[in-house]
Amino acid sequence: MSNKRAQIRAEIRNTRKNLSNNQQIIAAQSLKMNFIQHLKSENTTNSKHIAIYLSNDGELDTSLLIKELWNLNHAVYLPIIHPFNGANLLFQRYEKNSPMRANRYGILEPKLNCSQICPLPALDYLLMPLVAFDKQGNRLGMGGGFYDRTLARLHEQNWQKPQLIGLAHECQKVDALPIESWDVPLETIITPDKTYSW
Repeated sequence: MSNKRAQIRAEIRNTRKNLSNNQQIIAAQSLKMNFIQHLKSENTTNSKHIAIYLSNDGELDTSLLIKELWNLNHAVYLPIIHPFNGANLLFQRYEKNSPMRANRYGILEPKLNCSQICPLPALDYLLMPLVAFDKQGNRLGMGGGFYDRTLARLHEQNWQKPQLIGLAHECQKVDALPIESWDVPLETIITPDKTYSW
């Protein structure tokens, strides 16, 4: 099964990286509109705590969405690799002037400030990157397992928050993914073209 998952990762990452700059720009604009529409559909008028990520490796560009969330006075958080348990993630407040550092994968994250960490159940939405997703809401990540480990207890205890939302290009959809026991399924996946809910 791990070989199949690795094969899907390689194929989809290659497809994603081959998207043109213009395709990425249009996709980012559509993503912004689709997520804001998703918030409106849930009658969300109050400020929310929303965790998102900074895009890399051809991922759907989140920068326009982040700016729009700031404009709408939502609190935005980014994942940081846990300093004492490097297999898990913490979510720290991200503002325009947040000091940043590159983590061990070269991905920018806020410099650790414990007073700015948001406990997972206090987040309203967790917007997650993914490599591939299927018609049942299963998610295939990069293979590090950070989100699955971080969300394991939440999933086991049926916490109501945060709402788990995957962000992806439509070209990342496959019919069915080979699933492992630790994989955490998503309630919603938003692409530039469509919102999928389960």
